[in-house]
Amino acid sequence: MRKLRQLCVSLLFAIACAAQPVVPAKSPPDPHEALRERVFGVRDDPACRVYGESIAARRVLPELYANRDYTPAWTSARAREDLLRAIRDSVGDGLNPEDYHLSALERLARETAAPGASPSLWLDYDLLQSDALARLLQHLSFGKVDPATLTPQWSLDHDVHGVPPARFLQSVIDAPSLYDAVERERPRHQLYRTLRAELARYRGLRARGGWTPIPAGPTLRPGARDSRVVALRARLAAAGGDAALPSGADARVFDDSLVAAVRAFQSADGLDADGAVGARTLAALNHPVDARIAQIEVNLERGRWLLHDLDPTFVVINVAGFRIYYLRDGEVVWSARVQVGRPYRQTPMFRSRISYLVLNPTWTVPATIFEHDVLPELKRDPRYLAEHGLDVVDAQGKVVARPIDWARMTPERFHFLLRQPPGPANPLGRLKFMFPNEYDVYLHDTPSQALFERSDRTFSSGCIRVERALELAALLLEGQGDWNAETLAAAIATGDTLTVGLERKVPILVFYWTAWVDRAGVLQFRRDVYELDARVRAALAQPFRAQGHARTDAGE
Repeated sequence: MRKLRQLCVSLLFAIACAAQPVVPAKSPPDPHEALRERVFGVRDDPACRVYGESIAARRVLPELYANRDYTPAWTSARAREDLLRAIRDSVGDGLNPEDYHLSALERLARETAAPGASPSLWLDYDLLQSDALARLLQHLSFGKVDPATLTPQWSLDHDVHGVPPARFLQSVIDAPSLYDAVERERPRHQLYRTLRAELARYRGLRARGGWTPIPAGPTLRPGARDSRVVALRARLAAAGGDAALPSGADARVFDDSLVAAVRAFQSADGLDADGAVGARTLAALNHPVDARIAQIEVNLERGRWLLHDLDPTFVVINVAGFRIYYLRDGEVVWSARVQVGRPYRQTPMFRSRISYLVLNPTWTVPATIFEHDVLPELKRDPRYLAEHGLDVVDAQGKVVARPIDWARMTPERFHFLLRQPPGPANPLGRLKFMFPNEYDVYLHDTPSQALFERSDRTFSSGCIRVERALELAALLLEGQGDWNAETLAAAIATGDTLTVGLERKVPILVFYWTAWVDRAGVLQFRRDVYELDARVRAALAQPFRAQGHARTDAGE
């Protein structure tokens, strides 16, 4: 009986087990869905991190992977290797490879190469490579620093590609050589290439110990015999200068060969090339190699801001270098010295197009100059107007004859203009070059020709005074009717004001370089007269931060 009961219980248990629904084995996760979820996490959560790294391209990555139906973008081992190589090479641009996840990508490369690497790890690798490439392309194409955050006057916006960012990013990933594709996004202008080479050279100088400062002391002059001359020779030789000592000569003597080397150094540093080592020359010689490297890096960043889409024919002013250049088909055909704004009235940086010239211009005193310069002078001495040939005119340009009580005048109560007629004493000289801009800045001739001989030429209230302005006018009008240097001079000699429109409006770029390589291949440094370098240098030293100007869309 007991055996029968046990048999029945066993039978009932078996039947009960058979009656339970069968649970199918769990399906493997859909890789498309897994990647989609990761991409949406990046898109929706600013704090989302991949492999411990923050993601910058939170808009372009979702579009990139959606276009691929959420399949991995990095399917080529060569592309992955090229990306790492391009990131490592960014140090040659003065950039920080860690801004592009270098260490994390190197670890992922090793971990995914190990047997049994998880699909999740591969997804991290794919996403982080895409973000790294977007970041690198952004910096090479637009710079790491958003210039608009450094100066409110900035107006140098530009586009690099006319395609959607995700499609452009995919084209670089799919290129036969990703490294070459990235290389093409680096500015190809000679100014950038030569300055990049100088960065490598100066880093080599640093690796060899740089140079030892020259001890302080009285001015070293040609012919002097001084133990400091030995240090001077060593300093010039360390940076590649020619301080050769003739056989058997006394190294302590400031001989002719050393004078030539000092003058070359002074010229390359924007100093008066008198061959003597005074306080300013000594300070420039003792500028540490690290500071020079930082100066080069700052100007490479400026190159990334604007050297991608320059017209082959244009006028450019280097405010820090106090010089103007006219380039035709990419070659400098004319250059001259300029005077620029004082440090407290800085010449702004912008682009425009020269549209017309004015011969024998009148000068209307700008409101700022009236308030800060002219009105205080008039309060002290009402004869200031007559002494400077200024007329008070109404809105129609008619001279106001009634007397004005300047002692009680304020800028708010003055409803007229001060205007100076054409003539040799006119602050604009005999020529004015006009181009639309929001700063009311233009190029012009000047009666203050002697000031061009100064090494630092910050004398204006923001406009740019041009040496040999007639030559530039003739170049801009070349091929336009009968205009040439002779006909321009004849028209100016009449004393009549004449406006001459340009049939071909010439692009003009007003910019600021404190380091560049000249046409003779000589590295030039200039004093940071507006103290702008330090802000760029500090921004470059910061960790990666998405910038609003980045059209490659590596930002929020």
